Amino acid sequence: MLKDFTQTALLLITGLFPIINPIGSAFIVLSMVPRTTPAERTELAWRITTNSFAILLVSLLMGAYVLTFFGISIPVLRVAGGMIIAVAGWNLLQKPDDDDSANEKAQEVNSSAAGGSLAAKTFYPLTLPLMVGPGSISVAIALGTSSPQEGLSAMHFLGVAAALVVLCASIYICMRFADTLERWLGAGGTKIVMRLFALVTFCIGMQLLWVGLSDLLGSVKWR
Repeated sequence: MLKDFTQTALLLITGLFPIINPIGSAFIVLSMVPRTTPAERTELAWRITTNSFAILLVSLLMGAYVLTFFGISIPVLRVAGGMIIAVAGWNLLQKPDDDDSANEKAQEVNSSAAGGSLAAKTFYPLTLPLMVGPGSISVAIALGTSSPQEGLSAMHFLGVAAALVVLCASIYICMRFADTLERWLGAGGTKIVMRLFALVTFCIGMQLLWVGLSDLLGSVKWR
């Protein structure tokens, strides 16, 4: 029971944290709203956190039902999900050290954030696609379908809830204290942390891919 809880929580946290990248995304948001007061940053962090929680929860819970509707089997789903996660981890490992890509991403959404109140910007573009984008949603669906092979349990659902709490807490902390984190970690520290999470993500993807392939090969009737 406790094993299901631990495995589920660690799988979701290590798989989604590098993709969401709350530290890097918080720095981008900070650059887009540089003249906010501490009270405004607190409200902004809370709104983005609740929006991210809702998006990730729907992706984790409803993604499997959508795929079942299209008749996709669990082993095939695990193979596809493993490939998605492994490729995402590999891309993070191969990502250049400079911040050009982050600057380009900020410039792309900056025009959308130019007008309107701060509250109106929290869902689009600050939450979607800046904090939780298409990559995070697809990985959440893939991870949500990697349930224990012996079946779902209460501890599995508790692991999902715990992982979402940890992820959303990290989003809130990074958003609220982005300026402090930037001074503490520095550019070099942030890059080191993200490289380590990228390696873990790649290994998780390969593990899911192997489990899916094993199930598919086991279902083949050899003559």
